[in-house]
Amino acid sequence: MTQLPAQAGRRPVPSPPATARLADIAAQAGVSEATVSRVLNGKPGVASATRQSVLAALDVLGYERPVRLRRRSEGLVGLITPELENPIFPALAQVIGQALTRQGYTPVLATQTPGGSTEDELTEMLVDRGVTGIIYVSGLHADTTADTQRYEQLRAQGVPFVLVDGFSPKVQAPFISPDDRAAMQLAVTHLAALGHSRIGLALGPKRFVPVQRKIEGFVRAMQDRFSLAPEDIERELVQHSLYTLEGGQAAASDLLDRGCTAIVCASDMMALGAIREARRRGLEVPDDVSVVGFDDSPLIAFTDPPLTTVRKPVQAMGQAAVRAVLEEIGGTPTPHTEFVFMPELVVRGSTASGPGVTGRS
Repeated sequence: MTQLPAQAGRRPVPSPPATARLADIAAQAGVSEATVSRVLNGKPGVASATRQSVLAALDVLGYERPVRLRRRSEGLVGLITPELENPIFPALAQVIGQALTRQGYTPVLATQTPGGSTEDELTEMLVDRGVTGIIYVSGLHADTTADTQRYEQLRAQGVPFVLVDGFSPKVQAPFISPDDRAAMQLAVTHLAALGHSRIGLALGPKRFVPVQRKIEGFVRAMQDRFSLAPEDIERELVQHSLYTLEGGQAAASDLLDRGCTAIVCASDMMALGAIREARRRGLEVPDDVSVVGFDDSPLIAFTDPPLTTVRKPVQAMGQAAVRAVLEEIGGTPTPHTEFVFMPELVVRGSTASGPGVTGRS
């Protein structure tokens, strides 16, 4: 898989061809000069058919298309991921990369790093390299505070794209997601069956759609099982942190202080941090504290103890993302809706019966 450098400067936005006369192009295409200008500058708000008419007029009149609007080289598909330290992202990139390669496409991996290129900069680099489409994983589309105009501009440039993990009704594109609410139902049901009633949830910042959905699923499951008030659940049993080992440790510290005997984590990395915090306090996992992760990252079955986790359907999601982007590229787009995939509970050694449960070893 080709990978873009982590650090890269922004390229200047190409100007419309200096020799092009807007009036001639407008007359040839049968549109206004203002419309021609919007197309040449890659601005949104122009119908696809109108855009194609303007580009055809450029070709007929012998004008060179701006770099962004030249016919895209066949075969390159961009993949933008947040980072590669969390093993779930390389796993998903591998599935997507293999699926693209089998279809004769070359995946180009672009990874965000702290202090490195932003999603917008990586998008610009990929577009400048003439990719035929882009797959975004856990991008700004998952951030409810982010401006979605960037995706409208990308569509206006004629670049097909698919969005994985996260959803926004403002963006017209195929979305691929796991069922985060169902994931929390699975985890809570498992822990409740083991006799735990004081169950905590450790997860990332609340502004992200997957986080909000996990909270909804967790609150509903805790309500159904223990008849707790939603506001009490969120105040006492939900702790926001970072999706890192250190973030999981910090969140677990707060939840253990509140008397939790089991902790559900929104990533396997956070779960490993929770186990580390339990051990720092002299507690045994799972004898004193049960921990459940999310993702089922590679090698997570070989941790100490092997981690009980909710398996993210990476294979199905990655293949669906590739199918969707190739259909978009091929001109027969999939419905601009969200495709939701069911996760699976994988029980291993980090969960056991709760304190005081009869028959507990």
